[in-house]
Amino acid sequence: MDEHERSTSTMHKVAHGGRRFDHSSAQRAANSRGETLEQLLDRNLAELLQELRVAFTGVQILFAFLLSMAFTQRFTELDGFDIAVYVVALLSTALATMVLIAPVSFHRIVFRRGQKAALVLVADRLLMVGLALLIPAICSSVLLILDVVLGRWQAILGCSVTVLVGLVTWYALPLAIRFAGHRVAP
Repeated sequence: MDEHERSTSTMHKVAHGGRRFDHSSAQRAANSRGETLEQLLDRNLAELLQELRVAFTGVQILFAFLLSMAFTQRFTELDGFDIAVYVVALLSTALATMVLIAPVSFHRIVFRRGQKAALVLVADRLLMVGLALLIPAICSSVLLILDVVLGRWQAILGCSVTVLVGLVTWYALPLAIRFAGHRVAP
């Protein structure tokens, strides 16, 4: 086995929980759409990149806001609760930023190595983790701002509604449709 084959084998094992990547489901999906496997991977990668662009724009704005917030005069007036919420918001936003940027680095490292299937799979997983990190990032930011502006109980109510909307629209609804097992026409 040459170096490239070992690298590919290792990447497939890493990207797929220790087992080799099974192209059969991807091949079936490609065949059902009249595409080659390469066309399917190219399309999936393009769709992932577009989704990452949308998610990352919001993360950048939130992260910039949170970073600048610590340097305002009013920041020194925050109580212990607000500081703790700020730290959660800042760290979850920073982690979301790192995870959502990770596919770029991954792509650069595996570029032109015939590992697009691994790239698509890993980028998909990283996007899901990044989105999961956005819920506490957004909700803790809402909690902090509403606590400062309106008060604690209004902040908890606003944060709770934000969490609920995020979980329902980002996870419950898509999973319900996915597990229903049939296609829904637009």
